[in-house]
Amino acid sequence: MTARPPGPVFGIARRERIMEALRRTGAVTVRDLAVELGVTEITIRRDITALADRGLVTRVHGGATLRSALDTSIARNPDAAGPALYRIGMVVPSLSYYWPQIVNGTRAAATAARVQLVLRGASYDPADQRRQIAALLESGVHGLLVAPEVSGSAGLAILTWLDALSVPVVLVERRAPHSAALRRLEWVSTDHDFGAKMAVHHLYEQGHRRIGLALARDSPTAPQLRRGWEQALLQLGLDTDVVTATLLDIEEATEREARFGEIVSTCRDTGTTALIVHADPQAILFGNYCADHGIDIPRDLAIVAYDDEVAENGTPPISALRPAKEYVGRLALETMMTRLREGSSRPIQRTVVLPELEVRASSIAQRTG
Repeated sequence: MTARPPGPVFGIARRERIMEALRRTGAVTVRDLAVELGVTEITIRRDITALADRGLVTRVHGGATLRSALDTSIARNPDAAGPALYRIGMVVPSLSYYWPQIVNGTRAAATAARVQLVLRGASYDPADQRRQIAALLESGVHGLLVAPEVSGSAGLAILTWLDALSVPVVLVERRAPHSAALRRLEWVSTDHDFGAKMAVHHLYEQGHRRIGLALARDSPTAPQLRRGWEQALLQLGLDTDVVTATLLDIEEATEREARFGEIVSTCRDTGTTALIVHADPQAILFGNYCADHGIDIPRDLAIVAYDDEVAENGTPPISALRPAKEYVGRLALETMMTRLREGSSRPIQRTVVLPELEVRASSIAQRTG
């Protein structure tokens, strides 16, 4: 143990330090922890009791060890008939769009595996995400399934923090940049780059040679879609100097109409005959604009959407890339369970899942003769 710190360590930080010591040495004593953390032995006993009640450690005389397979003092899952084997926390940035299907897949897998899944909704604000994750850690969990921001300095900061936690972390629909050189984080995510390539190749097969892209503003998926779109155009020998636009998150109808008008004008000026639109609610709104202004889909402009939550309700029904959302959630939970069962001896696993292309009337070439 190290020398007594200048001041006490509080709350979640203290329990994280206890778990770190256990993972490093396998066993700790109440006396040594009290000295190291600058608190009373009674406080440490309470911390160990709280961690043991949630199945994170096993209490022994005078201290604690890493959770024993013979220890049955585990938190109960209120949705299951028997005790939960593990308690897993999950934080997602939205509970209304895209993420409900992922949560459903995760919850189904958790129920089958007798895992207590504790869900928290956050926002796309890294500070809010960190607060929600910290609250789960404070409550006691064996692992975390999270979808944090990954770009910029704020994204790097939260990823670095997650990589250093004492509990395993699986990113869901997120990937840490290679430049971060993080070694412990695992993830399960959709290969959005490949999805964009699938859309470009489909439109190319329908005879289109100038294929544009309209992206959701500030979406974590947008950079991957743009990268896949650009790579596919280059591979096919097509011009990359075609329409690109940002059109999502426009709530004012007049501003949205103006933006749609700009996109249509640019398509005409550049000879763009097909457009990939993220996400599909905006693809439907854009399709409605085209219909109102005498632009026939797909004869004048073909459309492929991304996400496929409501695209089939367009007029005409809109072709769309469909991420396997429920499967991503299930696979994330299974990845976490494997990590908890096999421990640090198992190699780090990072998985990508391909989306599927649902072809509908909005992108099928109208043949003559």
